[in-house]
Amino acid sequence: MEPSIPDYPRGVTFEQFLASLQGLAEEEKEVEVVSYWLGLTYEQRENTTFEQREKLRIINRWYDELEPDFGDLYDYEIPEIVMREFNQRDYHFTVITKNGWTIIGEDGKSRAEIDLLLENGETLMAVEVKAKPKVKHIEEHIKRLGILRDHRRKINDIRQVEGAIAGAIFGIEEKKATIEAGLYVIEQSGDTMKIDVPDGFVPRRW
Repeated sequence: MEPSIPDYPRGVTFEQFLASLQGLAEEEKEVEVVSYWLGLTYEQRENTTFEQREKLRIINRWYDELEPDFGDLYDYEIPEIVMREFNQRDYHFTVITKNGWTIIGEDGKSRAEIDLLLENGETLMAVEVKAKPKVKHIEEHIKRLGILRDHRRKINDIRQVEGAIAGAIFGIEEKKATIEAGLYVIEQSGDTMKIDVPDGFVPRRW
């Protein structure tokens, strides 16, 4: 029988959310590192046993169930944590839009939605928040950043646009794709979130 998915109420703290994830990982005693399983490539998964694939499917379903709740958390601790992390890297952001920001086109329709937007006099940092980022989320965010740049240029805002993906669990492939795209990786680290900047990383600017 599959382990039951615990009830996860909205409006909890970031620490409670992380405890929820850790509890799920501990329930599956035979899966030692959840992030490892989530980072397996398609070929690697094909070489696992049926039992291992079943465990992977269960873990993925857990995180899919928690995804909406994690997205809601940018209303709470995540914006301040992200802003602090970037400012420790000399970005000096002074403006933060943390309830979501929608770009409206000339036809009055929504063209893109940004989860978290940080601003200073030189840079606009658009952050996409996901419980478990996927490659498609990275591709979608790249398009979103282009839309943001074009929108700001139309109102004579020439600031550089940069991007980041924030997630509780990053698979190996997804993390690599994020970095190669020139986007910052912001991931869970203990009871907080940290920006992972590998040697030689240069953020892409739009």
